[in-house]
Amino acid sequence: MTRQNYFTRTLTIIAGFLFLILISKNGMTADMTEFTSYDVAKIKTVGGAYISPDGKNIAYTLSVQRNPFEEENGKAWTELHVVSADGESHPYVFGEVDVSDVAWTPDGKAISFVDKRGDDEERSLYSIPLDGGEARKIFEHETDITSYSWSPDGKKVAFLAKKDKSEEEENLEEQGFNQEIYEEDWRPVQVWIYDTEAEVADPRLIDLSGSASELHWGPKGERLALALAPTSLIDDHYMFRRIRIVDVESGEVTTKIDNPGKLGDVRWSPDGKSLAFVSGVDINDPSAGRIMVADVQSGEFENLLPGFEGHVDHVEWTDKNTIAYIASESVWTTFNTISKDGENQKKLIKKEGPILNGFSLSKDGKVAAFDAESPKHPDEVFRYEFGRNLERLTDSNPWLKNKKLAEQEVVTWEARDGLELQGVLIKPLDYDENKRYPLILAVHGGPESHDSNEWLTSYSDPGQVGAAQGFAVFYPNYRGSTGRGVEFLKSSQNNPAGKEFDDLVDAVDHFVEIGLADKDRVGITGGSYGGYASAWGATYYSDRFAASVMFVGISDKISKTGTSDIPQELYLVHDSTWPWEDWMHFLKSSPIHYVEQAKTPILIMHGEDDTRVNPGQSMELYRFLKVRNQAPVRLVFYKDEGHGNRKAASKLDYSLRLMRWMNYYLKGDGGDPPEYPVAYQEDMLD
Repeated sequence: MTRQNYFTRTLTIIAGFLFLILISKNGMTADMTEFTSYDVAKIKTVGGAYISPDGKNIAYTLSVQRNPFEEENGKAWTELHVVSADGESHPYVFGEVDVSDVAWTPDGKAISFVDKRGDDEERSLYSIPLDGGEARKIFEHETDITSYSWSPDGKKVAFLAKKDKSEEEENLEEQGFNQEIYEEDWRPVQVWIYDTEAEVADPRLIDLSGSASELHWGPKGERLALALAPTSLIDDHYMFRRIRIVDVESGEVTTKIDNPGKLGDVRWSPDGKSLAFVSGVDINDPSAGRIMVADVQSGEFENLLPGFEGHVDHVEWTDKNTIAYIASESVWTTFNTISKDGENQKKLIKKEGPILNGFSLSKDGKVAAFDAESPKHPDEVFRYEFGRNLERLTDSNPWLKNKKLAEQEVVTWEARDGLELQGVLIKPLDYDENKRYPLILAVHGGPESHDSNEWLTSYSDPGQVGAAQGFAVFYPNYRGSTGRGVEFLKSSQNNPAGKEFDDLVDAVDHFVEIGLADKDRVGITGGSYGGYASAWGATYYSDRFAASVMFVGISDKISKTGTSDIPQELYLVHDSTWPWEDWMHFLKSSPIHYVEQAKTPILIMHGEDDTRVNPGQSMELYRFLKVRNQAPVRLVFYKDEGHGNRKAASKLDYSLRLMRWMNYYLKGDGGDPPEYPVAYQEDMLD
């Protein structure tokens, strides 16, 4: 070997060794870039996966965010795509569209959906052939179609639509008499039957008392299963929906199934003799999370998993005797089957895989389609043949392969009373175990919710954006979260801001103790109930947090009860008492009660049209802190936004402000808040 060849070979070996070092660190290559708020604004997400009756194709919706610098600002577009079993995907209805309520026609030859297209005045029902062609309108209604179900023979459609205003009401509104009679002028959601083969295509009203939802046509074509609430108000929808079986021809209620609490999925058995549904165990259960099976004739039902230390999310029948279901178990999900008598439980897809968020089954019950996510990607379409491996079919964001993603892991810590808790940690990018890092607690809402070991980055959650900027980001499942059974779920009731928020501080202490977090550089953020925690962290626990970002959060428990659109839900599953029964209980669990000890810089953000948590909650805390002038505070209201931002510009602005605040107070010199304008980089969305 010549000296030149030896030298060349040596350089090649060294270069290869260096390349291996580069790619071995978090699987990254040298040309990969860090994840930013602008990347969040470009993410596409699968919204639901609907398998064809023969199991060969899967229709799915894809959420495509708008570019607010180039398009009219608004919520994300929702497209319809179809992917085959071999992973070949094609767009069917795409562009500036808003597809919803996707279903296969009973013969499997077409896909139906709801959208507002062309000259439509309301959202109408459409279908598009599987083998190609243009979408055609099946029918339109005088108000938006909100849900529908095909008859087994495909000749009729049952659908839901809100009652229309009378001609007199519309004329008066045009003359300026458009006053709102609060919670009295509600209009019910009604049940209609449309005959696709009738010469005169006028839908027939099934006149029922109350407001309808969760509509499903029975497998024999004679009956409908639906949920009725006393009114269309959100509080009644949350707490008082009850299942009713209705005869299609007569319109009479033949069976009442009085589910004991909140209601989730409702599904007919293939033989039409039973209903499986997901329900709370009682009226005080914060979340629907148990499988119940009811006899359709008598209405009597049984809880199949009374002692289950998890949470059932979705159900489908595989055959007349067997139910398949997704369950959340702590920070994981599983896919399972159980006989309708509660026997023969089988775990088909075990923990520590992709997080399963929804599913559908082929007609023979042997193939499932999932929308599922992982720490490396948002929701995608997965296919599962029973007895085989779960297979991913779509890649909606191929550019993610060129992004540096930080390591994510499940963490267990112990609360001060000895209770073991779990959450998910995203480590800082290029994590060095010999360094301490600023820590952001990202607290979920509810509290009847939880964070799984999934894709945890969104416009309002720091996730990989925070990790790329040198933060550790932790998602704690404090007591009162779902995924660990009913007892755990109820453990925070009638003790708001008590042990549940102590759990958050105990998590911080855990990370300080193991050497990961700098105790002087800890921030807290979250929305809704997580916003409540963020306000609590900036007031009651101000000595523990150096920065807070509160989103659509609670500051005054008394006025919260008096201004929210869910007072019964607040009473039945959260507080167990009314303010006038114990004023001090509500006051002492309110962040405004502790403003005198507040020293944490807090950024408060809220949608102006929020009815769940009135914007006054943010105004109260802001005004108290501003007048006292003892801690930096800023209030941002988002126009035309409600309980969470939906529009592209509002989402991007929120993400940028969130991270700027955390950087300024956890990594910078702090002091007075940064200038309020945000410097947007339009080219970052190209």
